[in-house]
Amino acid sequence: MHLYIHIPFCKQACHYCDFHFSTNTASKSAIVEAIAREIVLRKSYLPQGDMETIYFGGGTPSLLDEAELHFLLETIRGHFRLSPDAEITLEANPDDLSAATLQMFAHAGINRLSIGIQSFHEPHLRFMNRAHSATEAEQCVKLAQQAGIDNISIDLIYAIPSENHDILLSDLSKAFTLNVPHISAYCLTIEPKTAFGSWLKKKKISPIEEEYAAQQFEILLQSLLDHGYEQYEISNFARNGRYSNHNSSYWKQHPYLGVGPSAHSYNGASRQYNVSNNAKYLEAVQKDIIPATLELLSPADQTNEYLLTGLRTKWGVELQVLEKLSAGAFALQASEELTSMSRKGWIRQDSGVLLLTQAGKLFADRIASDLFID
Repeated sequence: MHLYIHIPFCKQACHYCDFHFSTNTASKSAIVEAIAREIVLRKSYLPQGDMETIYFGGGTPSLLDEAELHFLLETIRGHFRLSPDAEITLEANPDDLSAATLQMFAHAGINRLSIGIQSFHEPHLRFMNRAHSATEAEQCVKLAQQAGIDNISIDLIYAIPSENHDILLSDLSKAFTLNVPHISAYCLTIEPKTAFGSWLKKKKISPIEEEYAAQQFEILLQSLLDHGYEQYEISNFARNGRYSNHNSSYWKQHPYLGVGPSAHSYNGASRQYNVSNNAKYLEAVQKDIIPATLELLSPADQTNEYLLTGLRTKWGVELQVLEKLSAGAFALQASEELTSMSRKGWIRQDSGVLLLTQAGKLFADRIASDLFID
């Protein structure tokens, strides 16, 4: 079993972010109480068994104070049985991570941190409107390690406009020096409902050049490989098998419960989407109503989701599973595309498993969508 908790608050809005959050934290305590209430209301959503992973995402979960974090974790422990080696991850921003805060997280049971560094280059941090400095980006990792949290992932963003690749190489060099076991690297994307989206529409910035982004991705792959990181998902790299167990559960289509405003849940047959509005979420849960939209998944939906998530991973997708999910439709509808992609050198088959080649990883989402069935 897997649990995701969405904490919908941030100090300020990053120019690229289109996740649900609010910079007004006046309702934070009330939202935390509502999230705890939703956990109780939905405890029967998941099948019986041990809770293997808990993930505090957002937003900025590192804005939780000690009482709020303990309250949520005690609520979880009171209604679910945690696996002895449960992975408990908290997303954090560097400017929130003091030595005292990190000690508090460790004492509460947080055993994995996902730190939103994005870049170690000060002008790039200002361009993205990040709240932390380049100095804080480096220092927070060292403080976390000193606090005894060694399972650390850092986020980096590449394809930020620059005249060459020197800044990316410098960012990677600093990441390697910090010796973290996991790196998540994401291509900068410009979403419509963001500051960058508005600037693009007004022609204050230029669109991300695909060739430049592809060059940065290839540099990223080679550098991480050279330093002992395995690419186990398109954007995720780990040393010594230190994968994100929680995110891997998504990619492998395991059931999970998502609580909090905008959180999603999945049980194999359907998805549920919580309302992306803090006030409406709070009002509903206080009345013991789950403010969620239900989507029943057709055989085509289940097949296409499996393709979209599974193809991005080192584990690929099993042809037998595709046939089962699609009730035999996948082989009939996708055979020509599979042959074409194989000839292009984008995909390969290994013992009944469909996998992306190194060249195919540049086109992962396009390949998946071209294989979608009706």
